[in-house]
Amino acid sequence: MEPSHANEHFQGKIELPESWQIGVIYGNSGTGKTTIAKELFGQDIITSFDWNSNAVIDNFPQGMDVNEIEKLFYAVGFGSVPCWCKPYHVLSNGEKMRVTLARAIAEKDFFVFDEFTSVVDRTVAMTLCLSLNKCLKKYPDKKVILVSCHKDILQWLDSDWAFCTDTMSNDFFACTPHAQNLS
Repeated sequence: MEPSHANEHFQGKIELPESWQIGVIYGNSGTGKTTIAKELFGQDIITSFDWNSNAVIDNFPQGMDVNEIEKLFYAVGFGSVPCWCKPYHVLSNGEKMRVTLARAIAEKDFFVFDEFTSVVDRTVAMTLCLSLNKCLKKYPDKKVILVSCHKDILQWLDSDWAFCTDTMSNDFFACTPHAQNLS
């Protein structure tokens, strides 16, 4: 007889500082990152947006200055101007991830981004992390939680907190900018 359902139980406590802007939930595949993010922040997880225009740039909030959209695109490594005029469905997976991140920054004050950097190479991931730090400093009221199986992002992100699902504990060392020996 097969069980009719299965339960997962995670034990740990995510300790958030009083003031923060960037948080990270990270760990190996299958350790509960997405499950925990859905349980705690389900309605705030960015899964997709409606991309109903031919050009992705035209899908940003009405009245948003083109220069501001341009800055967001560059901040997330979506710097190819011809790609800004393409429909979302023809972009590569990496381009889709970056333009979705830019739109989330434009439209949300708080969001959770699952599978952060999972579809880009490590050089792009590094550049994206460094640029995202700089970009978010311009928006001090915005908060983002990045969910990733890639521990290397911790050395590039200036996160305010990190939770490791491998150990089910806060990892304050990981929040030290450019922490060493994280691979």
